[in-house]
Amino acid sequence: MHNLNNIYYFIEEFKESELDKLNSRKISIIYRNYSKNYNISEIIDLKKYCKKRSLKLFLANDFKLAWKLNLNGAYIPAFNNSLKHQLYPKKHNFLIMGSSHNLKEIKLKIKQGCKKIFLGPLFKVSKKKNYLGLFNFRNLAGISRVEIIALGGINNQNLRKLKISGGSGFASISYIKKTAQKSGPL
Repeated sequence: MHNLNNIYYFIEEFKESELDKLNSRKISIIYRNYSKNYNISEIIDLKKYCKKRSLKLFLANDFKLAWKLNLNGAYIPAFNNSLKHQLYPKKHNFLIMGSSHNLKEIKLKIKQGCKKIFLGPLFKVSKKKNYLGLFNFRNLAGISRVEIIALGGINNQNLRKLKISGGSGFASISYIKKTAQKSGPL
């Protein structure tokens, strides 16, 4: 693995007590909530918290709001095919990231201007019938021109495999939450 220090944690709501358990030098927060509209005051509170703890904050599927609130960047999910965000002026240090599951989606995310692409699921997860596996992940990571972040099924048993995946980091929900609860700061 190139660098295990690129770690991304997906959250759906701001719980300060959960985030206090994270190591601020390693983990970036991706705030996503697809089931309801974003609460702007909650995002502003989260932004203040992240700034105080030196955490990077990205907003999922709302480029305009992330840009307006001057967050660290935006995360474009695999189902979002829009190119509208490219009409906005470029901001220095505003990172656009996206997720994909195959080569076609990787090409779309590159067209959308993503500098990092979350590719997955790498390992078997209960939500999906199919997963990439290490061989397919390495092949897709090797042919793309951007940083690839492993996504899906990360746990203690396959962490060693993650290190040889060819990705430049990983993203998780449950693994990071469990690890931080058991052993303190991740």
